[in-house]
Amino acid sequence: MAQFRELTEADHGRVTRAVAAAEAGTDGEIVTIVTRRSDSYHDVGLHWAVGVTFLAMSVFAAFPDFYRGLILQVMGGWDHALSERTFLTVLLCALIVKFLATRYILAIMPLRMALTPRATKSRRVRRRAIALFRAMVQGRTRAKTGVLIYLSLDEHRAELVADAAINDQVAPEVWGEAMAALIDGVRAGDPARGMEDAVQRVGAVLARHFPRSADDSNELPDRLIEL
Repeated sequence: MAQFRELTEADHGRVTRAVAAAEAGTDGEIVTIVTRRSDSYHDVGLHWAVGVTFLAMSVFAAFPDFYRGLILQVMGGWDHALSERTFLTVLLCALIVKFLATRYILAIMPLRMALTPRATKSRRVRRRAIALFRAMVQGRTRAKTGVLIYLSLDEHRAELVADAAINDQVAPEVWGEAMAALIDGVRAGDPARGMEDAVQRVGAVLARHFPRSADDSNELPDRLIEL
């Protein structure tokens, strides 16, 4: 995926104008949110550290004589045998070092993201999108016609969450074209363009199912929200 540039004031203006234009023909309300990432994934680093530690314990258990000899060499070879206490203490220290080293290495965010399973990223992005939808969109329009378009850059994932009235009339697969357009823009290194294209397509769907009423008002912000 291409390296995307930071969103500028001009990008925010483009998306805001796209939302206003899309809402001009519908009672629906579109909220756009872009975030760097949807989760810190600290637990992923912890899980990797625990996994490395248990793997090391298994290797120590499988080849105890080899590690006894290695420890004796490190100690200078003056002793002919190690006491169980010394042997276990050295192994415990080695395990602690492996655990802490893995945790430290995975504090590097790009590496942590690379080692996070795709399914985990998808679940976290979806969970964050739903949480933001409930806080900022759900039930905040008179006819329950709010839509959230959510883009999480580091995970390279986007979500669309719609209000109750929209879900009753629009099948989830209808949004596939809009989401594909959004991801295409991100891949091209221009997330603002992707968001513009997605907004345009979402607006077209909303206009078909919820044409604008004479007394429609702007109930949710048109501006792009960057978290």
